Amino acid sequence: MSDSPMSVTARPISWHTDSEREELARAEIYGLLAQSLHAAPSAALHAQLSVAPTEAPAAGAFLERSWSEVVGAARRLTPAQVESEYEQLFGGVGKPDVFLYGSWYLAGFLNEKPLVDLRDDLAALGLERPDDVLETEDHIASLCEVMRYLIAGDEADVCNLAMQQRFFDRHLRPWVESLCDTVAAHPRADFYRTLMHFARDFFSVEVQAFDLMDAPH
Repeated sequence: MSDSPMSVTARPISWHTDSEREELARAEIYGLLAQSLHAAPSAALHAQLSVAPTEAPAAGAFLERSWSEVVGAARRLTPAQVESEYEQLFGGVGKPDVFLYGSWYLAGFLNEKPLVDLRDDLAALGLERPDDVLETEDHIASLCEVMRYLIAGDEADVCNLAMQQRFFDRHLRPWVESLCDTVAAHPRADFYRTLMHFARDFFSVEVQAFDLMDAPH
């Protein structure tokens, strides 16, 4: 279970086939993004990134270059430096330099109709925000955590490709590229520049895969 705002439980699974390994890799990437965008990586996660292989944690060479940049940044920067960067970009008192909420990109304001629509869809999935979480459900970390659950969760009636595609298309696809570009272009972004380059590449792979589901065969 991650520490991201929308905390859901996914089962541990022993993966055997190539398809299952790819699904596990997708779930792990969503989990990594959720943890790293809800807060700066913990000391344990930072240590894991620092010693990670530079091959992408998913099949395909397309992700390897941006993933190696994430690993390189984790090796170059201390946990304290990454935490300071997170606060400079996303924290602080008042308006942050970069918003991490979907409503901001879709409607220009926080707590707008996109959040209402999201809450309706989450309720239909049986998910709700824990009482002790301050961030609204359209925080990027929450959305990544929901995607992780839809990939690796137990409930076959909701944790399936069709639900993944619907949720992604409705609540991530319309704005996540803008978020990635905004963070990557920020002059103070260093670790998060590399992370969002990787995220943008990963989300583009997700878009292509979901589009193939709709293509005529």
